[in-house]
Amino acid sequence: MTASRLAGKTIIVGVTGGIAAYKTVQVVSRLRQLGAEVHVVMTSSAAHFITPLTFRTISQHPVVTDLWDPANPYDEPHVALGERAALYLIAPATAHTIARLALGLADDAVTATALATRAPVLLAPAMHDAMYEHAATQGHLHTLRQRGCHVIGPETGWLASGKTGIGRMSEPDAIIDEICAILDAR
Repeated sequence: MTASRLAGKTIIVGVTGGIAAYKTVQVVSRLRQLGAEVHVVMTSSAAHFITPLTFRTISQHPVVTDLWDPANPYDEPHVALGERAALYLIAPATAHTIARLALGLADDAVTATALATRAPVLLAPAMHDAMYEHAATQGHLHTLRQRGCHVIGPETGWLASGKTGIGRMSEPDAIIDEICAILDAR
């Protein structure tokens, strides 16, 4: 892929509270290398795994972690970023966030942006295998797919629990390829 593959595209990346958040740093870096303008929104739980400073440094834009922070660069960050998005990626997409999205809850920057955008939404689930295979999670993913959300993964592999199973977030290169395929199809 050429360095200008995503030039002129604005990608919003929502980061939630899962150990796979470290992989999302690589996704943001690669998107920037491909010419995309990248903005990051995070849940408060995500900041337990990786700091907003990391994403601010890699994206070269302020990171929104609280819709009500007076230091936000926008009065309504979820609306401003949702309107600018060519695509909205949520990675990792935890079971909790997937459930909240399926129910239409929007009480943080990640879920509110999902409701405020008309751009394609790509979810990269990451969680323990039992959580992923649970009927509730599968039902929520089914609902989100019916509403037009794209889903990549999860993969089978080594999990944070120390066992092997389904629930591992897709690798950054696979996520980038999926983003490009979605945008190319538009």
